[in-house]
Amino acid sequence: MSGGGSGGSGGTAGGSGGTAGGSGGTAGGSGGTAGASGGTAGASGADGGTSCAAGLADCDQQPGNGCEVELASDPANCGACGHACVGSCTAGECPVVMQAYLKPPNTDAFDFFGARISISGDTLVTSATGESSNQTTITNGPTAASDDSAGSAGAAYVFARTGTDWAQQAYLKAPNAQASDGFGATLEISGETIVVGALGEDSNQTTVTNGATASSDDSAVDAGAAYVFARSGTLWAAQAFLKAPNAQAGDQFGRAVTIGGDTIVVGAPNESSGQATVTNGPTAPTDDDAGHAGAAYVFVRTGTEWAQQAYLKASNVGAVDAFGESVALSGDTVVVGASFEASNQTTVTNGAPGSADDSAFQAGAAYVFVRTGTTWAEQAYLKPANAQGTDGFGGTVAIDGDTVVVAATGEDSNQTTITHGATASSDDSAADSGAVYVFRRTGTTWAQEAYVKASNAGAGDYFGFALAIRGDLLAVGAYGEGSNQATITQGPTSSTDDSAAFAGAVYLYRRTGTTWVQKAYVKPPNLDGGDDFGVSCALTPTTLVVGANHERSNQTTVTNGAMGSSDNSLTFAGAAYGFVY
Repeated sequence: MSGGGSGGSGGTAGGSGGTAGGSGGTAGGSGGTAGASGGTAGASGADGGTSCAAGLADCDQQPGNGCEVELASDPANCGACGHACVGSCTAGECPVVMQAYLKPPNTDAFDFFGARISISGDTLVTSATGESSNQTTITNGPTAASDDSAGSAGAAYVFARTGTDWAQQAYLKAPNAQASDGFGATLEISGETIVVGALGEDSNQTTVTNGATASSDDSAVDAGAAYVFARSGTLWAAQAFLKAPNAQAGDQFGRAVTIGGDTIVVGAPNESSGQATVTNGPTAPTDDDAGHAGAAYVFVRTGTEWAQQAYLKASNVGAVDAFGESVALSGDTVVVGASFEASNQTTVTNGAPGSADDSAFQAGAAYVFVRTGTTWAEQAYLKPANAQGTDGFGGTVAIDGDTVVVAATGEDSNQTTITHGATASSDDSAADSGAVYVFRRTGTTWAQEAYVKASNAGAGDYFGFALAIRGDLLAVGAYGEGSNQATITQGPTSSTDDSAAFAGAVYLYRRTGTTWVQKAYVKPPNLDGGDDFGVSCALTPTTLVVGANHERSNQTTVTNGAMGSSDNSLTFAGAAYGFVY
């Protein structure tokens, strides 16, 4: 399961309103076990014991007291047995509360910590794309290098939760770390495995290296690479160095990454082949007939060995489409974004090919591919109901099961409500306010389910820059949102203040049936204008994590609780935040 995106996303090719210093593809990341609070009303106990009326449950499995729990109001069993709230339980929902404020031990100005973030269970990983140490090994434990000799080499930090407390578990570096590699431009975690993209890596290698080494060649500037790390117990080690079989300078392989179990997908939005079909197997064409058309590559693991399984291209391939700038994976389905795709189509095409029209520059598109056995094929071509030029639809994508979510951060409507169904506003009065579109699959057929706008939508908010979905929960980041609120609002409203430009916000939504409603409007306690809170986000059924890569505090420790530093002495140092519900 993936969100994006890693997916989703700063500085992606075609990503409307990219944030300074935040390179990478898809925002978000992988989440934990599917399932949500507010579970089935009237659920019986875990062993299938007492049958209960709707809204009641036998959580203690003691027949003598029957269905002792009211799931709608019990804070120890809110919505489902064992789901405990921090605070009250209302209508089977826990309030969203802050749990931790995360900073790296080597905090420094312009590190952009929090640029990307991902979570799986009780482990999160976040990146600092501007981190500058020349270390080429992993540090397991709570420390990190203070060296600054390799500007913007990049790093990733792993944090683990015990009970309610978070602590750093590891500091990850590329085995061939060099200045300007942008390691951490994208990342995602699934279980015991992390994949990290480095869109600025420069080697000309065209094979996968299984093990802890990586090429030191520098002859293919910005060819890009992806790195796989695996955990045994509490110790992390490098497992593989992934490269495209047709690697070329400028391809930016690794701008987007996603992982689910033993499958990784890597996007290269500047790849330039003119091929318009999928290649199943370990090869890829070397032609350059469609500059910056883009591609995505599927890798699978057998044991501890990784190999390429497929090379994905858009069925309506076109130059400068940036296919592969965002990717998200769930099971045997992957969605790939291309925010510079230029067709004016406003409907979903189930099957292939996509539209050949090129009249709406940077309208954007998303493509769904499915795997049968080991064979991949395009299943759908997704377009929004109000597609227009420069909307950038597809800059960020996320998927879980039969639901795909696609953002268009350049969408311009002033709507502040959710539209359910296959329509969307044609208003253009709020430039780059941004929108999110939910698509759902029935059998093999995809259709638009909802058009989601921020409840305080404003010009320049870039709503949708970060996305994550888990089951019936959706998180949407808007790093340009400008309210000065420093508290969380539970429910469907949000602040209309605009006095703190680019402070940022995250909106959490829940679906019941086919209806989406806002659950919470999330802001950090140490909010400042320019922090870019919401530049990245990821979630599990009970935890939301958010990056703010322009936050400025000089703190070098984790604060467990609902506090954040008010220090502003380190420009764009960055921070991450954990919330539970």
